[in-house]
Amino acid sequence: MNYFVTGTDTDSGKTLVTSALLYKMGQSQAYGRTLGLKPVASGCEQTELGLRNCDALALIEQSSIALEYELVNPLSFLPAIAPHIAASQAGVDISPGTIQAKIQQSLVAAELNETDVCLIEGAGGWRLPLGEGQFLSEVVQDINMPVILVVGVKLGCLNHAVLTHEAIIADGLTVAGWVANIVEPQTSCLDENLASLHQLMPSPCLGMVPYLSEVSAKAAAEHLSLTALLA
Repeated sequence: MNYFVTGTDTDSGKTLVTSALLYKMGQSQAYGRTLGLKPVASGCEQTELGLRNCDALALIEQSSIALEYELVNPLSFLPAIAPHIAASQAGVDISPGTIQAKIQQSLVAAELNETDVCLIEGAGGWRLPLGEGQFLSEVVQDINMPVILVVGVKLGCLNHAVLTHEAIIADGLTVAGWVANIVEPQTSCLDENLASLHQLMPSPCLGMVPYLSEVSAKAAAEHLSLTALLA
């Protein structure tokens, strides 16, 4: 089964939640071999092995399948700017067709390695622009996979969450579940905000990750449930 993981914005906690889900799946007998992909990433670091992205490396660490880095993160850019701008500066095509072809290549490799579950982490939010009026959401529509929404809980998150949830459904896709991720140490009216999220978004809630003083996939996984994904 394949899932696409998106967020309400850039710093919503997509990588933490994706890594935590991979970790938790790895601890469950209900899931077999797991893999995390990060098709598009900017803000990479130049290393002796080439560009490397910390988000992609985090997913690799929690995956039970070992693929070449270029299959996990095929489109990587050095500057920490919007991917379509970074791609334009680098002269690289990141149109929906190109990204979809990269993802399909990675999924073929995953299938050859008998992968049971693949989590594909997006970049930015649901409507991440790819230039020329195109969006990353178009790729997910074409592949037609269920979506997991990470809500970065902070002031303004209710609007962002509802709009993103509505956009995913309007695009003809299923929200397999959503995760509330507390991104600030002090969040006003937290219980009320969480209650509002449950009321406003009928899709299953996979859990609430509290603000973690020591961030790790294992710590976040303790606050997630896979029950809705198994239904």
